[in-house]
Parts: sequence; C-alpha cells; structure tokens
Amino acid sequence: MFHIKQLELVHWDYWRRFSLPLDAQIITIVGPNGSGKTTLLDALRTLFGLRCSGKRDFRRYVRRANRSFAWIRAVVANKPGSTGKRPFFPCLKDEVTLACRIRRAGGDWTRDYAIADGDVPIEVLEANENKVVEWVGYRDYQSRLAWGGLTPAIAKVLALEQGDTDKLCEYSPKALLELVFDVFGDKEVLDNYAAAREEQSNAEKELEALGLDLDRLRAQAEAKRLEADRFLEWKQLNDEATALAGEIVPRLEAAELLRDIEQARADIARGRLDFQKGDEELAGHKARTAEVEAEKAAAEAERKAARSRELAAEKAHLSAHDEVRDFEKLLAERSALRARLAREAGDGAVDLEAAYAKADARLLALQRQERAAIAAFEEKTNQLRATREHRGPPPDGEVSRFRKRLGDAGIAHQALSEIIEVTDPDWQGAVEAVLRPYRNVILLEREQDRHAAWALGEQERFRHFIVPELEAAPPAVDGSLAEVIRFADAVPRWLADLLNRIQRVEDADSARHLPRETEWITRDGYHRERRGARHLGKPTEFHFGELARSARLKQLDADMHSLDARLRELRPELDAAKEEADALRARLHGIEAAQLLAARAEAFEQAEAALPDAKARLTAAIADRAESKGDVDKIDQRLRGIDIELDRRKREISALARKAQELAENEAPRRREQARRIQRLRQLRRGMPADWREPQQTALLVDKYGDARGARADLERLRQRLSDGDWITDDTVLTLAGRLKADLQQRERDYAEREAYFATTRRLTSDARAAYIAKLRITIRQYGKNLRALGDLANVDVDCPVPMLENEDRALASAGLEVRFDFDRKGAVGLNDGEASGGQQVMKSLILLIALLMDEARPGGFVFIDEPFAHLDIANIDRVGTFLRATRAQYLITTPVTHNANVFAPAQLTLVTRKKKPGDDWAPPIGLIQRSV
Repeated sequence: MFHIKQLELVHWDYWRRFSLPLDAQIITIVGPNGSGKTTLLDALRTLFGLRCSGKRDFRRYVRRANRSFAWIRAVVANKPGSTGKRPFFPCLKDEVTLACRIRRAGGDWTRDYAIADGDVPIEVLEANENKVVEWVGYRDYQSRLAWGGLTPAIAKVLALEQGDTDKLCEYSPKALLELVFDVFGDKEVLDNYAAAREEQSNAEKELEALGLDLDRLRAQAEAKRLEADRFLEWKQLNDEATALAGEIVPRLEAAELLRDIEQARADIARGRLDFQKGDEELAGHKARTAEVEAEKAAAEAERKAARSRELAAEKAHLSAHDEVRDFEKLLAERSALRARLAREAGDGAVDLEAAYAKADARLLALQRQERAAIAAFEEKTNQLRATREHRGPPPDGEVSRFRKRLGDAGIAHQALSEIIEVTDPDWQGAVEAVLRPYRNVILLEREQDRHAAWALGEQERFRHFIVPELEAAPPAVDGSLAEVIRFADAVPRWLADLLNRIQRVEDADSARHLPRETEWITRDGYHRERRGARHLGKPTEFHFGELARSARLKQLDADMHSLDARLRELRPELDAAKEEADALRARLHGIEAAQLLAARAEAFEQAEAALPDAKARLTAAIADRAESKGDVDKIDQRLRGIDIELDRRKREISALARKAQELAENEAPRRREQARRIQRLRQLRRGMPADWREPQQTALLVDKYGDARGARADLERLRQRLSDGDWITDDTVLTLAGRLKADLQQRERDYAEREAYFATTRRLTSDARAAYIAKLRITIRQYGKNLRALGDLANVDVDCPVPMLENEDRALASAGLEVRFDFDRKGAVGLNDGEASGGQQVMKSLILLIALLMDEARPGGFVFIDEPFAHLDIANIDRVGTFLRATRAQYLITTPVTHNANVFAPAQLTLVTRKKKPGDDWAPPIGLIQRSV
C-alpha cells in the first residue's frame, strides 16, 4: 500500500492553511490535550474516506473555520510494487495528489474527491484548466482507493476509535476472528455465503408457507370431493327411485300379470284333465288296496310259525353257549394256576414288588410316548390332507376369522398369496423375504365394497392391508423381481411398482455396475433400498405360489415318516414291557397255586373231556338260530314292503280324494281371479310405450329385481334412504370439486418445484459455507504468519492456532481466534487474561494491529495510533519504539507532552500542535521537528 509524503490543510478546524512534510516512517504528533492531535488525524481520515473518531465528522471541523469551503490535499507515493503495478494506475508518476474539496451547498456541506498524477497544487485543482483532474463522489473515490491498497477492511482498521488501537488485545476471540476476516477475507466469499444463507432461509419460509397452504387446499379439495360423491350418490339414488316408480314397477307388474294369466289359463285347463284322471286313478288304487290287504294276512300267519321256530333255536343256542363258556373258564383257571406254580420258586416278595413297580412305570411312560406319537401323526395327516386338497398359503387363525366375516357379509375377496405364482424356484426365498409383510393382504373384487370391508377391519382390528384399488399388472421390467412372478389376477399398483423397482443380482459385488439409486436384491435375500442395505432373512415357511405348497407337502411327508419310524421303534418295547409287567404281576399272585390245582383236579379233567362235544352242540345251535332268524327276517321284510305299499295306497287314495275336492272347490274362484288379472293388465298397458313390452328387456329387469314386490321394496328402501340421508343436491358442487382438484394438482407441482429449489439452496449454502471456511482458514494462517513475523521483530513468541471450523452455522458462529504471547520466556498469556503488564498489553495490541495491515503483495502502508505510550515506563517505551522501527509501515503516533522524552526516540519526524489562543481567529501552525540523518 502507499505511504503519505505531504499533507496540506485549508480552513480545517481552526487552522487557516499550512502544509506538512510527512515523508518519514515514524511520525510523532505531540501536544497538550485539545491542541489538535486527533483533529489532524481526522483530516487524514476524511481525505482517505474514513470515519472520523468518536462522534465527530468533517462538518464539525469545516463549520469551526467559518468559511464556505475547505481543502485537504496529500501527496502520496505511487511507486511500483513487487508485481510491477503502480497503486494508482493509470497514474504513472512516482507521486500522486489526493484531494478533498468541501463546500457549502444549500445549507449543507458536500465533499468531492480527486486523484491527480504528480504533485498538483490546490490552485491548479481549483482552476482545473484543461481538465487536469476529474472530481468524483465519495463511493467512486473509495473504490479507487481500494484499488490502490486502501481496502474497506483496512479502512475499518484505520478508523478505529481513539484508544482502541492499544486495546485490540482486549477483544474476545470471536470478535478478533471477525475483525481479521474483515481485513484479510475475500468480501465476495463472505457476501456469497451471506446471500446463500439468506436465500436458503427465504426458500425455507416460502416452502413452509406453501406447505401450509397446500394442506389447507388439500383439505378443501377433499371436502368438496366428498360433497361431490354425496351429490353423485344422491343423483344415482334419485334417478333409480324415479325409474323404479315411473317405469320398472309398472313393467314388472304387467309382466307378472301376463305370466300369471298364462299360468292360470293353463292351470284351469289342467285342472279339468286332472279331475278326470283323478277319478280313474282313485278306482284303480281302491282295487289294488284290497288285494294287498289279503296278501298281508297270509304273510302274518307264516311269520307267526317262523317266529316260534326262532325262539326254540335261540334257547338251544344260549344253553350250548353257557356250557362251553363254563368249561373254557375252568380250563383257563387251570392254565393260570399251572403258570403260577411254575413261578413260585422266584425271588422274595419285596424284590418282586419293586421290580413290578419299575416295570409298570416304564410301561406307562412308553404308553404315553405312543399316544403322543399317534396324536402327532394324526395331526400331520390332517395337515397333509388339507394341504393336498387346498391350494394357497397355510391357514392363519386371525386371517381365517376375518375372511369368514367378509364372506358372511357378501364381500367377494381373495388373498394376495392366492394370485402370486413364483416361476423361478431359485428366487422363491428372495420373493418370500420381500413380500413377507404382505402375506395376508386382502384384495377386494369389487371396489364399492371398500367401506364395508374397512368397517369390518376396524371392528376386528385387522392388522393387514385391505386393498380395493386393483389393476392389471404392467409388463415386468427386465431383470426385476417382477420378472420371476406371475399374477393370476389384478394387483395393487404399488405392489407391481415395488417388484419392478427391485433389480435381481447374484451378489452384492455384482451390483457395482448399477446406478447409485437402484434398488436390488440377491438370491439369498440381501436387499438394498434408499435407506441402505440389509439382509431380510430367508423365511423357513413359504406362502406364495405352487412352489411354497410343494415345500410344505414335502416337509409334512418327512415329518410323518419320522413319526411312523418312531412308532415302529416304540411298539416292540411296549410289548416287551407289558409282558414283563404281566409276568411280575402273576408272580405276586401265584404263591398258593399248587394247593388250588390239587383241590380242583377232578373238575378240570371233566371239563377238558366234555369241551369238544359242547363246542359241537354250540356250532349246530348257531346254525339253527341263523337259519330260523333268516326266515323271520325274510317274512318281516316282505311284511314291511306290504305295509309300505298299503300305506302308500291309502295316502294316494286320500290325496286323490282331497285333490278332487280341491279342484271342485277352486274352479270358480280361479276363474274370477283370472278375470280380475286380465282387467288389471289392460289398465296397466293403457298408454304404456311399445318398447316396454319387449320380453328381453323385461327379462333383464327380472334378473335384477326379481319381481314387482322386490322392485317396490327397493323403491321404498331408496325413498327411505333419500329422506333420512344428509345429501348434497346442488350440481354446482361438481364444478367446484373439479376446480379445486385442478388447483390442488397445480399447487402440488408448485410445491415440488419449491422443494427442489430449497434443496438447491441448501446445497449452494453448504458450498458457500465451505468456501467461506476455506477462505477463513487461509486468512487465519496468513494472519498467524504476520503475527509470528512481528513477534520475531519484537522478540515475543506468538502462537495463533487455527480454530476448529466445521461446515455448520452454529459451529462457525461460536468459533474464535485464540492468540497467545510469550514475553521473556515467562509463559504464554492470552488476549486479555489479566496476566500481562501494561507495556505487554500495548505490545500485544500493536502486534495484533500491525499484523492486520501487513500485505505481502502491497508492503508498506500507514497506521494511525493514538497515544500508544500512555501508562508505559521508560523500558517499555523503548521496547515499543524499537518494535516500530523494525517494521516497514508508516506510523502517525499521537502522544501528550507529559510523556518521557524517550517517546520521541524512534520518530524521524515530530509534529508539534498548539492550542488556539483566546481572541485569535486561527490556531498557530503546527511545528515541525525533523531528525537529521
């Protein structure tokens, strides 16, 4: 940046006119309080387009001079920098004149600025012959100075309040970071970030407002749609009731009368023939009845004789049976006693009892196992039979109950699993895993049944979807999961979209070539969707298609074979256990068998000898009884036939008699009723259109309503419904509903566009924030580098770590710049931690201030510092002076006359200000002391 070489003031405050050379590195402005030190600096600030100190401005100073104009002119350096460019190009001389002309205009003060090539006096600027300069306004002048190195950020530093320049170390880390970025940061980056954040905020508010408006409009559209549905329902019911009353009921009544007339005419003719036939049949039945009664008397006599023979044979059979039974019982007792006698030489009774208890327990356990295996086998058999007879998924109790209720209500439906067939067995597991949540989805065959079905679902708390909206499945997408599925009927659109959206892949690695947003699934059921990828779990029981049914049949068959094998293993063990238990029980009761055998030996021998003859007699008695019983049964059967025929004949005779009587009694009323029908039909047909008599149209009405009574019942039901219901009868509701629907669709499209725009603003805000953070890091590094370089000059270790900066507004808002100083190796101190002395505070502030103005691309520049030596001892004054001399900037330093003389040691040029004496119009000119080289 440029430095100041000369300053000239005209009518500034109480100074009339003077010119000062300022071509020195360190310039000290000394004078008592109120002598004009700050006034001089404010003149430079006004010339450079900066804000004056405190609450002052340029108008305060020019009003004191009591003149209509004032001038501030400075000559500044315009030498090429390291890049070869001059600060005030296209000015090509080494010096440039900066001028500020202040004039009174219309009661207010205005200022104009000019930049002239070379050292141009005020008089030449005022005359401006040959257009030497071009006067510009304040904003254009600031932009031109910014090109020369006096950027708005540096201007902000130069405009720091009196006393603030030595208090930078008291800034908070956040405030210091903001100041550093204002100086070093790219204003465009910050503006872009602020604009993007503001745009995102506006877009978010607008999207929220659109969302609320969309919800309101959606509610209105839904309400109007419901009203339109009520109107259409009312119109349909009203039209149907009108048609029933005016056309359908009369047509059906006429058709019924015509049918009844034809039927009655045929009935009358048939009645005459029936009466004649009845008389003939009655005579024939009476003759045959007499013959059957004679046959019955003969059969009853024959049965009586056969019954006597049967009773004698039964008595002989009972006697022979009792004899054989008694003989066999004696022989069985002998066998038992012999077996007991053979076992009497066994172990003691106690051991025998223990062995019997153990054997009996084992027998009971085996019997329980057998019963359980048999029950399981029967259950599996029933399941296998049901699976073979019924196609579809395995039954579910809750679903079966609900479907029964739907069937009782007359709601035609089917399950989703009943219409899906998996064509590729290798993908059966993946299909089952994806469709697991939809196994029990209920599909309604008629969409108009949806409200009734939903009401039942609400009552039953049915946890599965009930879907009324169905359509034919679209063609399957190549490579999708839908390609291995065949639908037997219409399906929900969302299901077809789901299956078409999922691509089939062999494994997760083979999905690399698919687009990023593609959903896919492997044979093993590993599924990737928008939320991520996971394993869906391969079901152990299949529900969809014939493959699932085959798998269940195979599993049930395997279970039955396993149970049958278990039964075959149990039964030999059960027989052995039973035999062992019987044997042990016999041993417990057979100790006295020898005495019993000896006492009844004679009876046993007699029974053994007589048993063969008794068995022969029993066999003969059984044959005689069977023969006699057969004869009785034959006669009984014949008698039953005779009774049946006789009863039938009597009933037929009675029926024919009643029929003849009814025909005779009904003949006259039937003819009168027929005449009434014909008269009624003629009345109905009078004035009836010809097309109402077409049989085909009438047949359609009959199929729909049944008869006139059914039509009248429907008419009454419709009228009751129309009178009881809260209907919409104004057809304008259809127009309003359509208009609201169109508005809603347009508003939804607008909302989608604003959503996309909001997403774009968020992305742009994130990008702008990232650029802002990147620029902020570079700025902090550059400032830290400047601080360390100045610290080396001042023999102070300075540490300026880069703070943690995250791409998030809250983190950026709380970020701060922590700078630590180490004086004389006594330990690092912070910005304002109270551990540094007054001189160290000044040193810290100067380092922080000068580092803000260092620019490698534009070295040099100038700095205004108000009273940096206040409250410093001699050593610290020397230390600050040494530091200032070591830097390359131009310093304009104010100091009161009360300070130690050491404050003048670093200055090459000292300006001495003096107060205006009372009574004088103008203040004394500024004194000048220049150090000789």
